[in-house]
Amino acid sequence: MATANKNLSEYNKADLIDARNLKIGLVVSEWNDKITNGLFQGAYDVLIDCGALPENIVRWNVPGSFELIFGSKKMHETKQFDAVIAIGCVIQGETKHFDFVCEGVTQGIKDLNIKYDIPTIFCVLTDNNEQQSIDRSGGVHGNKGTEAAVAALKMIALNKNI
Repeated sequence: MATANKNLSEYNKADLIDARNLKIGLVVSEWNDKITNGLFQGAYDVLIDCGALPENIVRWNVPGSFELIFGSKKMHETKQFDAVIAIGCVIQGETKHFDFVCEGVTQGIKDLNIKYDIPTIFCVLTDNNEQQSIDRSGGVHGNKGTEAAVAALKMIALNKNI
C-alpha cells in the first residue's frame, strides 16, 4: 500500500535505456480522461526525458479500458513498436461492472504479453474513488504513467539483451 506522502514515481534516468531510437505506442482510454490524460503525460514526459523523439511516441485513443486490449493488439500487429503501454482508469461503482472490466483488462494484457514478442505494459488504475485515481495520476502518490514508461524502457532493454 502506498503511503500518503511518498512519491513512487521517482526514477534514475541513468538506469534506463536510451530511447532515441525506440518507438513506443500508448493506447489510452477516453473514459475517465482527466485521469488517463494525466497518466499519458507522465509516460510521455519520461520517454522524452530519456531521449525518445516526439514522432516516435504514438498515441491511439480507445473508448474505455476494456477496449485497451483490442487497441494494444492492433498496435502490436503493425510490428512498428518496441513496447506498448495500455493506459486506463476504472473506478469502483455500485455494480459488479468494475470487477468484470478489471479482470478482463488484466487478463487481456497478460495474454498480449504471452502472444507477442514485445512488452505490453499495464497502466490501468483500479481505484475505489476518483480521488485515489487523481493521487496516482500526478498527485501525492506520483504518476503511474511515469512508472509505466520506466517499466517499458526496462522491458525493452531486457528484450534486446535476451
